[in-house]
Amino acid sequence: MSVEGSTKAVVMALCANLGIAATKFVAYALTGSSSMLAEGIHSVADSSNQGLLLLGGKRARRGATEEHPFGYGRERYVYSFMVAIVLFSLGGLFALYEAWHKLSHPEPITSWQWVPVTVLVIAIALESSAMRTAIKESNAVRGKASWVQFIRRSKSPELPVILLEDAGALVGLVFALVGVSLTLVTGDGVWDGLGTAAIGVLLVIIAIVLAVEVKSLLIGESATSENVRSIREAIESVEDVERLIHMRTQHIGPEELLVAAKIAVDARDDAERVTRAIDEAENRIRAAVPIATLIYLEPDLFRADRAEPAASGTPTGE
Repeated sequence: MSVEGSTKAVVMALCANLGIAATKFVAYALTGSSSMLAEGIHSVADSSNQGLLLLGGKRARRGATEEHPFGYGRERYVYSFMVAIVLFSLGGLFALYEAWHKLSHPEPITSWQWVPVTVLVIAIALESSAMRTAIKESNAVRGKASWVQFIRRSKSPELPVILLEDAGALVGLVFALVGVSLTLVTGDGVWDGLGTAAIGVLLVIIAIVLAVEVKSLLIGESATSENVRSIREAIESVEDVERLIHMRTQHIGPEELLVAAKIAVDARDDAERVTRAIDEAENRIRAAVPIATLIYLEPDLFRADRAEPAASGTPTGE
């Protein structure tokens, strides 16, 4: 996945959310609408999340050290998991609390009645622009995968996070617009509270989805089925490799893949020939799957009782 594309989508979303948050808080100060307050806090949470994504991307670019010999690629996953926590607590739980408070003491919007509707319409336009950027950058890398598959299978967390955040923001703005509009029409502040509650439930659901998907990346996911197939074919295409006995792959970062495999060689081959076969296999793996940055190949003799099924390298959970 393009790091530049992910960064562009994050920066676009950050700029949009900072402007939207300011206008929402002004609208809340003038009208006292709980939906506007919930949406303001939501935008602050989103802005904080985009800052976390940018920070995670920067820290992940640090080189390997003695203490962290595989580098810091997984920092992007750590900060993405923090995004889910912020969205759940600062966004979802706060909105639910504010909804409970508003429903317990409903109040109509009596002053500056045109402000919240105007702000929400402008916010929808800005969020739509940010969403279009995220969709454009995602389309450049998702291939034929559906949106659900892209979010579930992507090894780079930024675009899926931004997509879910922007989608949640747009739907939340619609909830707020409906709640505020019905409050203005009926004079009943309960509608404003219900809009706020809908926003809270939506953010909690999105936060849980994000946490589940990023947790899987943190634990360590294997390569995609396409990359596993390419690696297998690259190894078995080497003349002096009889077959692939078994293989393990794991992402140590979105663009960094660890490949460990045991390959069968002829018992009559000398050390020089085996070494050439291993070197050739590594070169072909890197040519087929450029993100395979760490490759460990062990030569061995094939025994049927130690071989794994052909699908053993295929990633699960897809």
